[in-house]
Formats: sequence, C-alpha cells, structure tokens
Amino acid sequence: MDLDRTDYRILHHVQNNARISNVELAEAVGLSPSPCLRRVKALEEAGVIKRYAGIVDAGAVGLPISIFINVSLERQERTHLEDFEGSIRSNPEVMECYLMTGSSDYLVRIVVPDLQAYERFLADKLTRIPGVANIQSSFALKQVVYNTELPLQERI
Repeated sequence: MDLDRTDYRILHHVQNNARISNVELAEAVGLSPSPCLRRVKALEEAGVIKRYAGIVDAGAVGLPISIFINVSLERQERTHLEDFEGSIRSNPEVMECYLMTGSSDYLVRIVVPDLQAYERFLADKLTRIPGVANIQSSFALKQVVYNTELPLQERI
C-alpha cells in the first residue's frame, strides 16, 4: 500500500489515541468523516493498522519487574528456531521476543510480579524448551523511555 501524507497523519493520531472518534480524526487530518473512515478501513485491511490496544501500567497491575533475557540455542537450524519461537509464544509473561544477530540468538522481555515468579518462569518454562543452551538475564532498574508511537513525523 502506498501511503500519502494524509495516511501518515491518520496513523499519527490513531497511535496517540486509539479511541479517537472518526469525526475527531477527520477534523484533525482535514478530511470529511466518510473519506477518513474509508482510509482507516483501507489501512486496517492492508495490515498497516494491525490492532487497537490500551496501554496498561505494568506496575499498577502488580507486574513491576521487567527482565530482558538473552537466549542462545545449541544450534541455529531452522527447526530449532521454529521450535523455540513456538514454545516462547505460549508464555503469557513474554511481552516481546526478537531473533537477534550477535552473541545470542534471541532477546526476550518478560514481566513478572516478583523474583519467585521469575525463578518459576526460568525453571518451569524457559529451561525446558529443547535446544536452549545459554540464558543470560538483565533486570530493568527503571524504565527511561517507552514509546508505542512509531516515529512518522517526518512523513506527515
């Protein structure tokens, strides 16, 4: 899908407030409501807008600990990568997982309520995934920046 400046303006506003009404969005981007809604639907159908979500404060709901885990596999064959990815997806603690270049194969971010929950995650879940060779964890002390909006300002 070829995006124009109006599409990028729509994306900017939707990223900042997914609950914005179509009338408010249309006014913000300089369209009438019908064409604005058509554009939003086209962005959704093309997969540019994947879903709408509310951002919940992890600490406020009892999940104050964020841990980044570097995982290395015994072998980097396709089947081992696919097996790991399938297994890691099934854990609700996992917020993000990336296949990486460098010294480890994956970077995983989890959130847990306490150290005991982290220990259970490690012992009962992560170390039981076949092919995991090495695990190195880093605990986040403080969240300095957390953005959910992609930097589209230069395209607006």
